[in-house]
Amino acid sequence: MAASLRVPAGPVDLASITTDATPGFTGAKKDGEVVLLGMGDPLADLQERLFAEGRSGGSRNLLLVLQGMDTSGKGGTLRSTVGLMDPQGVRITSFKAPTEEERAHDFLWRIAKALPEAGYVGVFDRSHYEDVLIARVRSLAPPEEIERRYDAINAFEADLVEGGTTIVKCMLHISPAEQKERLLARLNHPNKHWKYNPGDIDERSQWPVYQEAYELAIERTNTGAAPWHVVPADRKWYRNLAIGSLLLAALEDMGPQWPKADFDVAEEKRRLTEEDPLR
Repeated sequence: MAASLRVPAGPVDLASITTDATPGFTGAKKDGEVVLLGMGDPLADLQERLFAEGRSGGSRNLLLVLQGMDTSGKGGTLRSTVGLMDPQGVRITSFKAPTEEERAHDFLWRIAKALPEAGYVGVFDRSHYEDVLIARVRSLAPPEEIERRYDAINAFEADLVEGGTTIVKCMLHISPAEQKERLLARLNHPNKHWKYNPGDIDERSQWPVYQEAYELAIERTNTGAAPWHVVPADRKWYRNLAIGSLLLAALEDMGPQWPKADFDVAEEKRRLTEEDPLR
């Protein structure tokens, strides 16, 4: 599945990628849900190994970057896939509009502050890519600054990978028709009104411009160190399965191991059985 979702080098045409497809998986929805559930134990085991490794002097971590148009399912992905792992070893950061303090620094300043510590799985709900997406669409920065940011992102991510971070970048690819249905669902249910933002309709008017911005951002930052994956997101169950598969594949490639004991195990067993003060 990872190979099916990975974006090849060169120009990107999102229109050619079907948003309700299930690349790398031939089963139905119920099959996908069963497979995802079955990933729970191996995901949790590998994540715990990574966490233990970090607590024992290791320097590696995993960073999942989620980007997508509104309603593409970043929150749902967190609940359904990241939620399979132990929360004590996961750090989730949701990036909103930068604060006055953040605007006073380079755009990567706030990103660097949110990076996961050694042993952790970090998740970015939106990320530094907003600074070449909405910033491009809304002309929040001059064109030459946007160009500089592509190279800055590549250098930043290369340094992270060199330092022991595995980066999994995913664009949740949703269709305008599916987004409309999800927005209407929010309006039709009072318990979902809090999730609705009137500005979402304004953003829909910029859909073609956003798609172009995504295509260019993915093309310019799709590197060997930190490749992009485009995940069809109209089918929520497949989106969740795909992200789960990418996380599992990344952790398997990392191959974290249980740290070796830095004490004499046999001696500690003897002390506990022969010298236990509570026996």
